[in-house]
Amino acid sequence: MPDEESPTWTPAGAAFTELLMRTFPLERRLSAAGEALAQQADLSLARWLVLEAIQQEPATVAEIGRRLRLARQGVLRLADLLVADGHASYEENPRHQRAKLLAITDAGRSALLVVQRAQRTWANRLGEQLGSARLRAAAEVLDATLSAVTADMPEPPETGQAAERV
Repeated sequence: MPDEESPTWTPAGAAFTELLMRTFPLERRLSAAGEALAQQADLSLARWLVLEAIQQEPATVAEIGRRLRLARQGVLRLADLLVADGHASYEENPRHQRAKLLAITDAGRSALLVVQRAQRTWANRLGEQLGSARLRAAAEVLDATLSAVTADMPEPPETGQAAERV
């Protein structure tokens, strides 16, 4: 086998890779924190996100999937579980005969409020620690990175994944 030299990064490529390698553990930690916050209301992170998506107005499963960038089938499973738990209900949709609207119930709103209070306390604590100017700058970098990656790589096919624990 020929002795091949490893490819090298440009300074910008190395910086991008450093950012990328930090996002994976951050995503895992943020997901774990989300699960812990949601558990305070006996929800999962995925169920919390669906309730957030319908707190202002009912939406179809497809609309929720597009907003959350989740597969429709995964959202349907979550919606059915939220309905079974009494946190949401299906309503008739005046715009479509077959696509029902998922609406939050009073029990769902109460559970969501528990999680929102916990999340805001947590976010306020960490936000003060990190500083709003640094966080805004980081958000701008992440937005630009997402835009660049999205432009460079096509959207992956839907996998049906919604979250590890529904």
